[in-house]
Amino acid sequence: MTVYTMLDSPLGELLLVGEASASAPGGTALASLSMPEQKGGVAVRDGWRQDPDAFAEIVRQLRAYFDGTLTRFDIEFTADRGTDFQRRVWAALEEIPYGTTTSYGKVAQRIGASPAAVRALGTAIGANPLLLVRPCHRVIGANGTLAGYAAGLERKRLLLVHEGVAAPAA
Repeated sequence: MTVYTMLDSPLGELLLVGEASASAPGGTALASLSMPEQKGGVAVRDGWRQDPDAFAEIVRQLRAYFDGTLTRFDIEFTADRGTDFQRRVWAALEEIPYGTTTSYGKVAQRIGASPAAVRALGTAIGANPLLLVRPCHRVIGANGTLAGYAAGLERKRLLLVHEGVAAPAA
């Protein structure tokens, strides 16, 4: 059964969507984390059950992140529904350390994609259903500027500043 909850955050109200999982800390695997006005973000659907208690561990980690006491999430995700290419890109995002940035080209290199695949890589990053916890906000343009973020460049900038990264230009 799909469960959800809402969480107030410095970025606005977050929608957390998950599925029961015996192996997940707290018993819920995260399927989606959406922000207000996010391109491609999910909305609550009929048949979903609101269950804030199911997300207690995930919420604890998100609050610790926003408080500045957590730099790496330990959250189980549901099986990704993306393509093989998207899953490779998303796995590479999870390896970008807190407080650092990398370029789209470097992510392409990391997964063994050609430089010509940078546009497809950007599309895969934009399809990331787990904003913030799968840190696509840490990917910036090759020239050091902010580029692309489904929840908006201002939120991307806020997340990077929160992590101690000098605010890149938009």
